[in-house]
Amino acid sequence: MFKRILIANRGEIALRIIRAARSMGIETVCVYSTADADGPWLEHADESICIGQGPSSDSYLRIDRIISAAEITNAEAIHPGYGFLAENAHFAEVCRDCEMTFIGPSPEAMGRLGDKVSCKKLARAAGTPVFPGSDGAIEEIDEAVEVAQEIGYPVIVKASAGGGGRGMRIARDEQQLIEGIESARQEAASAFGDGTVYIEKFLEAARHFEVQVIGDSHGNAVHLFERDCSSQRRHQKLIEEAPAPGVDPARRDAVAESAAELIRRAEYCGAATVEFLMDRNQDFFMLEVNTRVQVEHPVSELITGVDIVREQIRVAAGQPLSITQSDLSVNGHAIECRINAEDPDRNFMPQAGLIETFSAPGGPGVRLDSHARTGYRIPPNYDSMIGKLIVHGETRDDAIARMRQALDEFQIGPIRTTIPLHRRLMDQREFVEADFDIHYIERLLKKEEQAATTDVAGV
Repeated sequence: MFKRILIANRGEIALRIIRAARSMGIETVCVYSTADADGPWLEHADESICIGQGPSSDSYLRIDRIISAAEITNAEAIHPGYGFLAENAHFAEVCRDCEMTFIGPSPEAMGRLGDKVSCKKLARAAGTPVFPGSDGAIEEIDEAVEVAQEIGYPVIVKASAGGGGRGMRIARDEQQLIEGIESARQEAASAFGDGTVYIEKFLEAARHFEVQVIGDSHGNAVHLFERDCSSQRRHQKLIEEAPAPGVDPARRDAVAESAAELIRRAEYCGAATVEFLMDRNQDFFMLEVNTRVQVEHPVSELITGVDIVREQIRVAAGQPLSITQSDLSVNGHAIECRINAEDPDRNFMPQAGLIETFSAPGGPGVRLDSHARTGYRIPPNYDSMIGKLIVHGETRDDAIARMRQALDEFQIGPIRTTIPLHRRLMDQREFVEADFDIHYIERLLKKEEQAATTDVAGV
C-alpha cells in the first residue's frame, strides 16, 4: 500500500480523499493555487505545496508542476479527484512514465471508454444497450443527413470528447442538423481541443440513470447499483438519488450487470460511472462512461456501505476488490443535493465572496461533504459547488422528509446558494411522485419566472 499520495485537486473532493487516505494510514500532499491559499482542506493534509496562480490553466491543469510537486514531496501516487485532469489520458501516461501511480484507469482503458465513439463500439461488443446512430465520427454532412433519415428525427449531435452539455445540439429537421454539426464542432474544438462529433437518436422525455462500477487489475468488476440523476438544469445535475424510483428491478439489474461487463472488457481498474437514458418503456440506452470518481458517489456509498474512494486507492495499489457482487445489496434510499454558491433568482449567477454564516445540518442519516465554513472566502476561479448534502432513510419518503429538514437547518450567508431552490423541489409533485424527466426542473423554473413576471406586471 502507498505511504504517501498527492491530491491533484481542491475543495470538497480533496478533503474527501484526505479522509479516506487517513483511514488507511496514508499520508497526503495537497497542491493548491494562490486563490486557494487559505483553503480549509489544506489544514488536514500532511503537506501542501503551491503550484501557481488562481486560474486553473496556471495551476490545477499544469501537469509539469503537479509532477514536480509529487517528486519533491516523495508522493508515490496521484489522485486526480474529479474535473481538472481526472479524465486526461496524457496525464495518466505522464504519471506512469515518471513511475508514479495514477489513482484511476490506465491511459489505454481511459482511451477506450473516455472517447464516446470508441466507447460505443466497445459497449456493443459487451452487450450494453446503446442508442441507434452513427457507427463512429461524422466526417461529412451527407453522411449525417443519411443517418438522421435512417433513425428518424429528432437526433442529437454530440462531441466525442464532450461533457457538461457542451458540444451538444438537438436537431428536429435537416436544416437544424446541418447548423448543429458546425456549431457543435466549433464549441467542442474550443472547449476540448477536439471537434469530433457523432449522431444519436434523441429522446424527448427521458430519465437520466447511471450505474456506479469499480474494477481492479485482476479482471474483477462489480456494480454498486444505479443512481437517478434526472433532476438537472442545462445538463448539470442538481439532485441525485439511489436507487432510481419506479424502475423494474429485473431491468435495473440487467443494465447494471451490463455496465460491469463493459468495465471488465475494457480492462478497467478504478471507479467509473456508466450513464444511460431511460425512456417511458424503461428501455435503456448508454450515453457515456465517466472514467473517474463521480461527484455523486456518496449516494451509492450510503445504500451499499462501500467506501468508494478507499476502494479506488486499494485497487490502484494492485490489490483486488474487497467486495464481490454477491456481497452487495441495496439498503434504504439516499438523496443528494448539490449546494452551489449561485443565485437561482438571478439566472444562477455565481456568488464569490466571504461566508459569514455557515451552520450545517445534522442528525441521524445526514451527511455533509463540504470544504466550506464560516470565514471561508469563495474564490471566483472555480466551479460554484461548495458542498453536497446527502441523506439516507429506510424508504424514499423517509429520505425526502429527512432532506426537507436538513435543508431547513442548513444556513449559509450572506452568499446566496441553491438551498432555497432545493427546498422548493422537495415539495414539487413531480419529484415527490417520481413523475419526472430530465427537463422537469427547467419547466418548473420557467413556470416560476412567468409567474414572477405576471406579478410584477400586475403591480
